[in-house]
Amino acid sequence: MSTESDIREFLASRRAKLTPQQAGLPAYGGNRRVPGLRREEVALLAGVSIDYYVRLERGHLAGASEEVLDAVAGALQLDDAERAHLFDLARAAAKRPARRTRRPTGALPDSVLRVLASMTDSPAFIRNGRLDILATNPLGRALYAPLFPDPTAKTTNIARAQFLTPEGRDFFPNWEVGVNTTVALLRTEAGRTPHDSELTGLIGELVTRSEEFRTAWAKHNVRLHHTGRKAFHHPAVGDLTLDFDAMELPAQPGLTLTAYSAAPGTPDHDALQLLASWAATAETGASSAGEEQDRVFDR
Repeated sequence: MSTESDIREFLASRRAKLTPQQAGLPAYGGNRRVPGLRREEVALLAGVSIDYYVRLERGHLAGASEEVLDAVAGALQLDDAERAHLFDLARAAAKRPARRTRRPTGALPDSVLRVLASMTDSPAFIRNGRLDILATNPLGRALYAPLFPDPTAKTTNIARAQFLTPEGRDFFPNWEVGVNTTVALLRTEAGRTPHDSELTGLIGELVTRSEEFRTAWAKHNVRLHHTGRKAFHHPAVGDLTLDFDAMELPAQPGLTLTAYSAAPGTPDHDALQLLASWAATAETGASSAGEEQDRVFDR
């Protein structure tokens, strides 16, 4: 991934999405050769020269001040995620340290795992920016079981499972929404950590193997993912839509704890209780199978 091309395509794509009417500019004439705003219109709105804005959009953000970046973000009406992404791209272009310089290494702290395990009524998991699920509580493991085709696996990657396995495709019923969310999260992380070789490898694999990922990646959409609703199709309990809240772990930069819930008395809450019963039954069955195997080996 080239930082200059990312900058060029990101700014051009945001400019193309904004019409003169949305920007409060008069639209003279009916024929415009470009979708959205022209470069000179963005320059006018940002209060910079046309030549300087053209230079920025060609990928030369390294020398841009925060004031200029703020002005460009305002001219393009960037949301919080897009504005943060623009600043991340500028940091990468200037080879300045990313917003999060200390990345977690090794196993998760026992204290974090205890907190995760204590959340008995909500499916919950911890992921990194690459969308690797690093740990789950029992109900979280039950919810995401379709993304763990190997029941003994400790981790899985949401994006790889979603795009490259039939189980992942079935698991996310709102396919287009799920695709755009996953790709936008990875695009956001690529801006934060442009030198993460594992992330670069994952994106390269997905671009190569999935046309749907490749198409969505080219849109240069980014997003923050703190709260919302997510739909699932679970093979054991059917369809359910859950509220989620995602919280970054301050002591573990780059890691996020996500927990799901459903309002009591709703069909989704009933499905969540059914999932808990299914998980308990599956765990009991696995334990019984293990004990039987031990007895066989003891003979």
